Amino acid sequence: MPESKRRKNRGAVKRSRTNRGGLPQAEESMLSKASPLDDSDPITEGFDDLEEETLPLWYRVTMFGLMILGLLWLVVWYISGTMLPIEAIGGWNIAVGFGIAMVGFFMTMRWK
Repeated sequence: MPESKRRKNRGAVKRSRTNRGGLPQAEESMLSKASPLDDSDPITEGFDDLEEETLPLWYRVTMFGLMILGLLWLVVWYISGTMLPIEAIGGWNIAVGFGIAMVGFFMTMRWK
């Protein structure tokens, strides 16, 4: 098969029958020693910069408070026979209660 006209011949390497990769044994050993992956430690690399950050107290209180408030909203609505917390919106009290609780649950995505 003809070679591409754009390909440049930079020190063509003859392939031997024992070495099917194309590089002589000496060059293969030099390439493996020059690999940037040999001297890296994948477990400790990059973890030095990370600091243990915990959520502030106000964030945790708000998060749990919204989840409990949403639950209490629904419980009060069911127990009161749809008269409380807001009688005028009727069945939308369910959406309000779940909405308040969901804001609290979405806040848990920052939990560390």
